[in-house]
Amino acid sequence: MKKKVLIFALGLTMAAGMLTGCGGKKENADTNTEKKAADDADKTDQKNEPSGQSAYGDVKADGKYKFHIIVKSYSSDFWQATVKGAQDEAELLGVEVQCDGPNTSSDIADQVQMLNSAISGKPDGIGIAASDQDACLDSLQTALENEIPVVCFNSGIPDAPKGSVYATATTDNYAAGEIAAEHMYDAIKDEIAEAKAPVRIGEVNQDSTSESVIQRGLGFIDKMSELCAADGKKLAVIGNDKFVADCKDSGDESTADVIIEVRVPAQATNELCATEASALLNEEDLVGLMGTNQETTEGILTANENLKKLGKDVSKGQVIGCGFDSGAIIVAAVENDILYGAVTQAPRYQGQVTIDLLTMVANGEEVTDVDTPAYWYDSANISDPEIAPNLIK
Repeated sequence: MKKKVLIFALGLTMAAGMLTGCGGKKENADTNTEKKAADDADKTDQKNEPSGQSAYGDVKADGKYKFHIIVKSYSSDFWQATVKGAQDEAELLGVEVQCDGPNTSSDIADQVQMLNSAISGKPDGIGIAASDQDACLDSLQTALENEIPVVCFNSGIPDAPKGSVYATATTDNYAAGEIAAEHMYDAIKDEIAEAKAPVRIGEVNQDSTSESVIQRGLGFIDKMSELCAADGKKLAVIGNDKFVADCKDSGDESTADVIIEVRVPAQATNELCATEASALLNEEDLVGLMGTNQETTEGILTANENLKKLGKDVSKGQVIGCGFDSGAIIVAAVENDILYGAVTQAPRYQGQVTIDLLTMVANGEEVTDVDTPAYWYDSANISDPEIAPNLIK
């Protein structure tokens, strides 16, 4: 068995040239090959890496493999970009890929059925971004018994049957949540310090079942608690039971200087996310509001269309809004200083590297987990070369 050790670092400060190519790339010394690669690259939509070379590095397919990719939903630009990345990488490597996903990330049973159907088709490998980290466990056991390798992307499955998941390609979501908290705190810390009564920070999460969303939400809560404590302020967490129970310290609401209220809609639709955001924006003591993915961030912006609470001027009572991922609506809100800023991942790259990992597994090569990039962006740095290629507009 050929072996390759795959090592990635969280790309919070990656150079622009590493965004979609990333580590492990080998330069080809053959001038003619380089010229052909450069010519082909112009024909490859949105690719930064030379045509003929995989996003991950020097991955080559040893066979005409067939893979199945299952995203969380087709309801957001993020997942469309992930699918496009997977399709482009499959074409580059000469393998086949079928992509599926439920209508929304709340359609967990539909996603599990898609996974079961994919297993029945006996592909050479399956990539999945699980909407529920526990709902897929029985299916993964079936995949293991049928010797079908699985690669997780975007969201991991921590309790997957041993040997069923070969690698996970995902952002360090907990760290990404911390980054959002640090930037929000910079904007609201003076207001917290001067407040004569408790102030509130809202957090809207699309669910309490997805590993990535849970980690982002907890990272935000725990870092905000740490920052408040460092300035001598007590923080309490209320709302959704999962986040209250799993954060490092939920505190005591009766003595808190800062209250984080966590809300989760019944389904991850814009309308229901907006309903939860509206309830928070109508709180007179609200100073900050966080959305942990594209759907919740867009829901916050929908709610704000009528309430007009978001902005950058806390001295005028405006609420500091932060988000996650991108898309035309979110990017415009950041550019116009309605949103203070957001964290973006690299969705296209997640699709690309998932195909690379599946190909390597099918080749009989050894793989390990991959940390995919995440970046904070605001109106000041939104055009920076390490940020702009990762924004969906």
